[in-house]
Amino acid sequence: MKILVALAFAAILISLASALVYMMKGSPNTTDQSAAPKGNMVRALAFRVGFSIVLFLCILLAWKMGWVQPTGIPSGA
Repeated sequence: MKILVALAFAAILISLASALVYMMKGSPNTTDQSAAPKGNMVRALAFRVGFSIVLFLCILLAWKMGWVQPTGIPSGA
C-alpha cells in the first residue's frame, strides 16, 4: 500500500510539473495564447485531478478493507 501511495503521489507531482512546463513554454510561433499548448496544459492538469481522485479512493478502500489504520490524534482526548 505504501508503494501505491508513493507512486500515485509521484504521478501527481509529475503531472503538475508537466503542466507548469506547458504553461511556461507557451506558443512560440503564434501570438494567440489559446493555441495547442494550452490543451496540453489542461490535459496534464486533468490527469493530476484524476490521479488525486484515484489516490483518495484507494486510501478509502484500504481503510475500509483494514489494510491501513488511522493513527491521528484521538478526538475528545
